[in-house]
Amino acid sequence: MTSIRLVDARPADPEPVAPATGRAERRRKRSSRKRSLAARYLGYVGYFVGAGLISGAVVHHPLDPDRYTRIALYGALVFLAATVLNEFLLTRERPGLPRVLVVIGSSLLLSFGIGMLSGGLQHFDDFPARGAVLVPTGLVVSFIAYVIKDAETPWHRVFSPVGLTVLAVAAVAYFGLRDVAASMETPPGGQGHSHGTAEESTTGGPAADDHATTTGPSAPAAVGTAPTDKPGPLTPEHNDGHSH
Repeated sequence: MTSIRLVDARPADPEPVAPATGRAERRRKRSSRKRSLAARYLGYVGYFVGAGLISGAVVHHPLDPDRYTRIALYGALVFLAATVLNEFLLTRERPGLPRVLVVIGSSLLLSFGIGMLSGGLQHFDDFPARGAVLVPTGLVVSFIAYVIKDAETPWHRVFSPVGLTVLAVAAVAYFGLRDVAASMETPPGGQGHSHGTAEESTTGGPAADDHATTTGPSAPAAVGTAPTDKPGPLTPEHNDGHSH
């Protein structure tokens, strides 16, 4: 039995030896790591730059609609470019077309939600009434967009206890900020960013013009002017026959 066992026993398969990596392979790995670091950095910065442009455009839009509409579009493009870089180019798994459309749409919605939230908070003193609407709206929009964008979270989690908590916080924030905005005194005839017109700064205002044009009833004559021939009311007439 012992001999049979020795004959039938087979040696274990040797472990595969990893091929030796050469200098070119190591150089290629280092270059790929450098490229991935630069790409990850650009993708990370793109999120914040895009959201920052959108936040400024959303808040200041009433001041110059054409200008800030363009800024909002630029911010959305930057945010979408960062999304494509992070979600599709730097990942090993390539999602299908339906998932690509969902990610792009939710990322665009997320960028505007973050922009409304951050812009409303940052410029609340300048635009109180507008900020009272932007902050809670941005909170709700950003949460819904994040749930849709996250592949590991089903969309019905929007109505989860976390979603209901976000909705309650947004409602409290709206009513609270609306009361704060109503109690704040706004300067007449302008927003917080307006610094007056050029006409008001160059002219002294109506009061200055009134002081400049008002003259006394008996202003003295300027020095060096010729006397007039019209005699004053208290000057006596010389009718003594002498010619002057």
